[in-house]
Amino acid sequence: MREGELYDRDLPRCAANHVPLSPVTFLDRSAAVWPERTALVYGRRRTSWRALRHRCRALASALRGRGIGRGGTVAALAANTPELFELHFAVPLSGGVLAALNTRLDAATIAWMLEHCEAQILFVDREFAAIAADAVARLGRGIAVIDIDDPACLHRRAAIGECDYEALVAEGDASEALPPLEDEWDAIALNYTSGTTGEPKGVVYHHRGAYLNAVSNALDWQLTRDCVYLWTLPMFHCNGWCFAWTIAAVGGMAVCLRQVRTHAIVEAIAREGVTHLCGAPTVLTMIDAAGPEVLASLKTGVSVMVAAAPPPPSVIEAIERHGWTVTHVYGLTESYGPVMINEWQAEWNGRDAEARTALKARQGVRGHMLEDVMVADPRTLQPMPADSSSVGELFLRGNNVMKGYLRQAEATEAAFRGGWLHTGDLAVRHPDGYVEIRDRAKDIIISGGENIATIEIENALHRHPSVQGAAVVARPDPLWGETPCAFVELRPGESADANALIAYCRTVLARFKVPRHVIFGPLPRSSTGKVLKYVLRETAREDAEGRSGLGPADSDGETAFDDKHDLAEIRHPPIARQF
Repeated sequence: MREGELYDRDLPRCAANHVPLSPVTFLDRSAAVWPERTALVYGRRRTSWRALRHRCRALASALRGRGIGRGGTVAALAANTPELFELHFAVPLSGGVLAALNTRLDAATIAWMLEHCEAQILFVDREFAAIAADAVARLGRGIAVIDIDDPACLHRRAAIGECDYEALVAEGDASEALPPLEDEWDAIALNYTSGTTGEPKGVVYHHRGAYLNAVSNALDWQLTRDCVYLWTLPMFHCNGWCFAWTIAAVGGMAVCLRQVRTHAIVEAIAREGVTHLCGAPTVLTMIDAAGPEVLASLKTGVSVMVAAAPPPPSVIEAIERHGWTVTHVYGLTESYGPVMINEWQAEWNGRDAEARTALKARQGVRGHMLEDVMVADPRTLQPMPADSSSVGELFLRGNNVMKGYLRQAEATEAAFRGGWLHTGDLAVRHPDGYVEIRDRAKDIIISGGENIATIEIENALHRHPSVQGAAVVARPDPLWGETPCAFVELRPGESADANALIAYCRTVLARFKVPRHVIFGPLPRSSTGKVLKYVLRETAREDAEGRSGLGPADSDGETAFDDKHDLAEIRHPPIARQF
């Protein structure tokens, strides 16, 4: 008998015991189990799980009637409204692939993406109609355009589509038998990642990965059917970290939010009893800006999941003082959103505030559905010792890693070299197994032959009571090659000059790590809240060449960004890999 034959003989894989995994099946379950429970809230609009399923199936039917089938791309340029939430189910139900595009992209980039993914239909919120019309004109071929006409939109442009969203839903038949998914490896979504150093990459998600990451979100964050999730995270960003599918999996309630503004967030939390929300650290900063009286009046026990750089310690302390909890996670567009989580240990609660903040800043351990995490030498793939100091590249492996880059075989092969996803992030592993990101490989500053992690300097600056936000990049230097240049955003009502901040950094950092230049002003950010470091690098380079009009630290330091940086994101729209 050959090896394993005993358990292979007469035990066939069949429809009864093997079904392809897809997150769209969560919609059927919630509609069957909790048909009248509210699934979706948007202002006064409330949709039950039964009604949501009916609308999604009708829309899927309409999409099929317009030629969408297996592998057909449906693009969307939309805000966080119920329409984009519904498209996360309707498009894969039709067999198609959803490409939710960053709403802050320029027309040329949108046109490139529509052509690259061979989009057949484009849904457009009327706020973005003008730029979408420009993109379609540049496309040079026909594409069906469907308007999303949101009455809450304050900047509605003229409609450009052949019909609006509701008319398309009415075209479909919710009772139509939709084709079953045959292969869980089929694509479910497409997300475009950073194009700041070349053409954007189209990250392809499969049904299996989306299913598993949606479940992982629920397990990692202990979500139940009683959760009320506020959409402070863009749905176009990693498909909202898969949370549309997660909310369907647990039968919770999703509260849509068109614009992420302090007043809108606070009002939604108070009105709907929000229990969970996600976003970049800037979302926490916005909530903190509402003031202690407002925070004290809100529901306690709100859970906040943040990614990218950890929020400033002062913000974490202010938020948690009101009974909220902050969970730090890590992931990439290439990993469906968060796949690592800073699992909090009960014994850490006894540490002092500074120690707790340092522990909370770590990216943590693998989530439930990620198979493995490794910090290793990027050339040899040999693991680094877990000693809190040996820096290596962070590698991921698991079913919730992307299918690959669309039409970019070489990039896909490079990303998966050695059987791991190469993240490009530099990290250390602590003796307890928890991982801490030290920097992006491209963000490391090499000054006089010494490697300097920008995150270490940023964390030091964030601890200063006057600093609301900080970002550090390399500035060319004729003697040292490059030196740290800090861009600082002060808290409202606070003041500090460059020399004072540099003096503070000297008390907490090795001297060679202390920034030699400080520039004050609002930090340029992407639509997902990430600081646009490529903009800052250009500013630092121009500053070093004496062309930007920005002053160094040994002047008064009271400088501000040029007006051109307000347009930088429009000219160079990013979708950051690490969120």
